[in-house]
Amino acid sequence: MVPSSAPARKPNPLDDEPFTLKSIAKSEAPAGVDTENWHRYVITQGHNTIVGQLQGSRASTERAVMEIIDRLNERRRGKTGRVQLSPGRKKKGATPPPSDD
Repeated sequence: MVPSSAPARKPNPLDDEPFTLKSIAKSEAPAGVDTENWHRYVITQGHNTIVGQLQGSRASTERAVMEIIDRLNERRRGKTGRVQLSPGRKKKGATPPPSDD
């Protein structure tokens, strides 16, 4: 076996820490917005922090933020279980589907 000349990748301490919900709290509407019922959320992962605002009830905000967290953690792990679909090959002699012209 030939030794690799590339340096070994150092493990990232954040690899073991998933994104988590730190807090959700009622907040003022963003500047220039006339609507009410806003919530500020904080998502953390190690020393990384994501802060955002969503309009809606606390329950709907929490559901939306948990979906964001799920997606962030899925991206962090890699997209396992997903299949990239590509168009199939055309068979020789196959007729195309009828057009709606």
